[in-house]
Amino acid sequence: MRKENGSINANLTQVRENICRACKKAGRDPGEVTLIAVSKTMPVTDLKEAYDAGSREFGENKVQEIMDKYPQLPSDIRWHMIGHLQRNKVKYIVDKACLIHSVDSLRLAEEISAQAGKKQVEADILIEVNIAQEESKYGICREDAIQLAEEIAKLPHVHVQGLMAIAPFVENPEDNRKYFRQIRQLSVDISEKKIDNINMSVLSMGMTGDYMVAVEEGATMVRVGTGIFGNRNYR
Repeated sequence: MRKENGSINANLTQVRENICRACKKAGRDPGEVTLIAVSKTMPVTDLKEAYDAGSREFGENKVQEIMDKYPQLPSDIRWHMIGHLQRNKVKYIVDKACLIHSVDSLRLAEEISAQAGKKQVEADILIEVNIAQEESKYGICREDAIQLAEEIAKLPHVHVQGLMAIAPFVENPEDNRKYFRQIRQLSVDISEKKIDNINMSVLSMGMTGDYMVAVEEGATMVRVGTGIFGNRNYR
């Protein structure tokens, strides 16, 4: 079904080259950008193919998929939880995900803190911002992000490492440049508050359709699925 989109190895090579090109244009070091292979709905065989092509960072939208794939794949993979996370599912992945990208409420952060404490781990998280204020998307509004950061900062076992945003689906990636700039500026604004336990070193933004623009605007993590694995079969 997928092979018409090219091999995973070839696709990865192309995406990496595109990231390097975007970095060069922006005067950035490509080493500053982490490529997350978004492997949601993809079979383990495809993840193994990406792993063999050098991928070590994989992003999943559902807790159950991390749970299913985690024991079947090499232990040096870094799993990213990038989808909406329900509080009752936190306990399953708090010791498996290297970074939870989708924290948009104090209640969720409190649950992550509690479960991390039980498992004696420290959880790295990002605050998810609904930068275009789309009703169909999760995330806190930009105006409330600083206050949420200040509240989460007081929790034990949880460390905010930056921000995550999902920009609108657009035909022309240039249309999202303004949103990426807004997220970047928000991270600067939060940094300037010098809040203890709040780091703004990670900007997780940009997906298959717009990751090059996101890199030009300061993304340190891009989440690419279709561009690596081809079109998904949701049946």
